[in-house]
Amino acid sequence: METIHFADLIHVQAQKYGDKTALNHRKNLQDEWSKISWKSFSEQTTIIAKALYELGVETGDRVGQFSNNMAENLIVDYALFSNRAIVVPMYATSTAPQIEFIVNDSGIEILFVGEQQQYDIALEVMNKSDVLKKIVLFDTSVKKKNEQTLYLDELLELGRSSNRHFEIQQRIEEADETDLACILYTSGTTGNPKGVMLPHSCLNEAIRIHTIRIPDMSEKDTSIAFLPLTHVFERMWCYLCVARGVEVFINLRPIEITETIKEVRPTMMCAVPRFWEKVYIAVQDNISKMSPLKQGIVSWAMAVGKTYNLDYIRLDKKPPFGLKLRYKIADKLIYAKLKKTIGLDNAVLLPVAGAKLSDEINIFMRSLGIPIVYGYGLTESTASVSFFEDKGYEFGTVGTIIPDLEVKIGDDNEILLKGKTIFSGYYNNPQANKAAFTEDGFFRTGDAGYIRGENIILTDRIKDLFKTSYGKYIAPQEIETKLILDKCIEQVAVIGDEKPYVTAIIAPSISELEKYAAKKKISFSDTKSLLNNPEIYSFLEERIQKMQEGMAKHELIKKFALIQKPFSIQGGELTNTLKIKRAVIMQRYKVQIDEMYV
Repeated sequence: METIHFADLIHVQAQKYGDKTALNHRKNLQDEWSKISWKSFSEQTTIIAKALYELGVETGDRVGQFSNNMAENLIVDYALFSNRAIVVPMYATSTAPQIEFIVNDSGIEILFVGEQQQYDIALEVMNKSDVLKKIVLFDTSVKKKNEQTLYLDELLELGRSSNRHFEIQQRIEEADETDLACILYTSGTTGNPKGVMLPHSCLNEAIRIHTIRIPDMSEKDTSIAFLPLTHVFERMWCYLCVARGVEVFINLRPIEITETIKEVRPTMMCAVPRFWEKVYIAVQDNISKMSPLKQGIVSWAMAVGKTYNLDYIRLDKKPPFGLKLRYKIADKLIYAKLKKTIGLDNAVLLPVAGAKLSDEINIFMRSLGIPIVYGYGLTESTASVSFFEDKGYEFGTVGTIIPDLEVKIGDDNEILLKGKTIFSGYYNNPQANKAAFTEDGFFRTGDAGYIRGENIILTDRIKDLFKTSYGKYIAPQEIETKLILDKCIEQVAVIGDEKPYVTAIIAPSISELEKYAAKKKISFSDTKSLLNNPEIYSFLEERIQKMQEGMAKHELIKKFALIQKPFSIQGGELTNTLKIKRAVIMQRYKVQIDEMYV
């Protein structure tokens, strides 16, 4: 397979696809989509590349992006690659101290920002930092507050008036796969983030591998960029879409995704398990409100779908005629209507990763014919380590290991990796680099698991695994994944390290508890009195016991504490990728935790 360096990729694609639409974007949900052709994508990339040259960007310079998902993010990426410069993306939800650390650690002199919230934080950082010299604003409705700020339109004008085309072309021709492409700062559940260095060789290898594993992906497909482009999963997926000619719709605000899906009806879209958990909960809630007759039809359809899709199609076996006929009827009555309601009637590939996905959801969606592709990866592995193949995938695993990646199991059942997609190290952090690799060059993932055939089975993050005071090991994510399938539970953090039994801090769905209180005529004056009501506790206790059926006795939650305010990024309990900061929760809710062990 021919490898085209990312410095030149957009221009090659423009020659191939011309006026065909590459990117779609809009500012507000009610707006019409604005289209950017491959030709325009290429032209804007060149203009911004020249403007950055005029601003003094040199080969190897680090340039930041601090924004929600916008088409400009991708255009700037490729403009930086044309200059052999390095993109350093930052989560739009990041705080000023987080941005300040990344700016200073990676030496960012130019920072592209999205909307007002990011601009205000960027200005705060600029006033403190000796490094940051210039801010470029994507959103023209944000008012500039100093002379060091440029609108993107002004940058484009600078590029249009530049005669540096020859210099940019020379940099493109000199671009090498050893050049550093990105520094992606992991959000981290403890301490400062670490800058994961991904050279172009990692990106090229990721494209090559996914072309082998997803051969049918083409310019006929459409994808929605829903997860933050800062996240390695969405970033590499969008790079793959660009390399394969897929038309991409940029979803600006995560909260708008349900409407965007219904409007776009994509063939492909990345998501994290929480998205599918919410879909599953909503579907189950709707089924529970149906008449017994309709519930019976749904149960029949689900059984047919499970047999057809999992016992035959999954195993590449030809379904018998009678089953095919029943499936066709069930599809017309149930599956097709449900997929159309969600907006997934055209879906052919829906990658999901980033956290644990319950087998219950995975089996449910696959039975419906919703093509979830579950996988596992890390920022340090340029995303994918393994994922479900089209046929033969096994539930309970995170899929088949990608081609040409070495995977083995080390001490404490740690998954170890070696290959061309493995990062070159943490930026400016020799101590972390030393700890990250084994003596024979394998990367320590920090994830526990084992290999069965060509499939990986994950257990938990090693640092999250804990042992009760009776010596029983607990995998908290296993328990948490089960509990958040209940519509009355929004978030849960399992506690129990060196404790006699397992407990939990739970952020419940206040609206669902209010509905239950109204139904049962339970009086309450405010949220606090609602959560303190013994009847509410008993109601949730019964639901939790039901959700934990089949689990080992030592894994069962004996007590729990309800909190009014959910865990949040701003509150410090969640990372930017929505992972629980268990140490923060342990400290913040120490009083409630201690009370559960009295």
